[in-house]
Amino acid sequence: MKRIAILTAGGDTPALNATIFGAVQRANQLRVELFGIIKGFGGLLNPQVPYVHLNPLFQGIPELDPTRGGTLLGASRDYVDSNDAETIAHVAERLKRMKVDGLLCVGGDGTVNGMQPLSECLPCVLAPKTIDNDLGLNYLDEPSEWYREPDDSSRGYVYKKRPGREFNLDEMVNYVTPGYATAVFVSAASVQRIRTTAESHRRIAIIEVMGRDCGMIALGTAYGQPDLLMIPESPVDPNALVAKVLATLDHQKHAVLVVSEGIVDTEGHILGAVSASKDPAGNIQYTGAAEAVKKLLAQRIGDAFFTRQRRNESADAAIFVRKVGHTQRGGRPIQFDRFWASQLGGHAVELLVDGLNNCMATLQYRDGGMVLDSIAANKVRDHWRIIHPRPLSPTLYDPASFQPSKKGIEYLRSIFSTALGADDLESQHSLFDTGHLIHHYDSVNVDVHKRIRRLDAPK
Repeated sequence: MKRIAILTAGGDTPALNATIFGAVQRANQLRVELFGIIKGFGGLLNPQVPYVHLNPLFQGIPELDPTRGGTLLGASRDYVDSNDAETIAHVAERLKRMKVDGLLCVGGDGTVNGMQPLSECLPCVLAPKTIDNDLGLNYLDEPSEWYREPDDSSRGYVYKKRPGREFNLDEMVNYVTPGYATAVFVSAASVQRIRTTAESHRRIAIIEVMGRDCGMIALGTAYGQPDLLMIPESPVDPNALVAKVLATLDHQKHAVLVVSEGIVDTEGHILGAVSASKDPAGNIQYTGAAEAVKKLLAQRIGDAFFTRQRRNESADAAIFVRKVGHTQRGGRPIQFDRFWASQLGGHAVELLVDGLNNCMATLQYRDGGMVLDSIAANKVRDHWRIIHPRPLSPTLYDPASFQPSKKGIEYLRSIFSTALGADDLESQHSLFDTGHLIHHYDSVNVDVHKRIRRLDAPK
């Protein structure tokens, strides 16, 4: 294999540049050229295929910084439709004209779906990324637990999952995905900062974190010491929730709640509002989970409680909502993400060079530490060839205490005990560099744009 193309697809994460960096370093060692496709699959759908030579003379370009969040290649939520044979043929022809022998895709489940039809044309491998930490399996036979149930939706059915089985942590397929650790670092720090305001004013703070249908980010946010964690995999029981909040208020005069954006009620309905629109990957946009919890608490506890106990404040004034939002996606990756993202990028290059196709590089937990491995991409699909987000196993969460279970604590400890490095703290010193007051932000896009090449129009 002489030349590999790499692209970053889907939403951005803090560890994408680190993954590209690792791929470049390993390609240099193996004397393989690496071409970076601009803006993910969107670049392949462009007849000119804008791309950057990432390792001319087998040296990495200076613009590639593994400590920088986002991706210097750009990303998009455009994907290749597996049913569009004509477009697939065009993309394959463009890659052939570029003399590309293999394709390395950095992304999540949507990227797997976009990669697989191309794997019939040339070798393709996925390097995983997602802050949600939902790309993988709790155990290898988990896809068999999904089933279809008729409903009144436009497609006539809905996917549901049977209760899972007990498993050991070393059974987890793709133990943790790059981007997750940094997202937890940001959300946990946000909880610590918001806590002091709630504490000072004797109020209830409800902090909403990302994660969609998976509660992994919320679980990790336990490091910020919230009083209650609420995850999508554990339906919200209003009575238990109110009782826990009241007990917390009685004890410490304030409460801090962390809610995952996809939390549901006891009937399985999403508590937050759901917009009618979807992104190009087909994901419904969630919003309003924290507001829904605020409304529930305000109605159940009532104004009278806060008027009596909280110096004449109404329930609406005593309960406030904050969303950590896209800050979880951005900024400098912490040490865990930088290191393991680069390792997965390099491992993905090795998999291509070794002749593997339609597979995913994985990070596994073995004998108390992380190791690199891989899995055939089809093994994460169910009987209907659907890739479901990996749910947070009920064994990792204790619904009675609204906190991680003993096993959940063990899982988080295995990731975060050494997740931060000294340089993560040292990097904060540069924030108040006087030069920031004088010079404009230096975007990597400016220099990368000068390196972009394009295919000539076919003759």
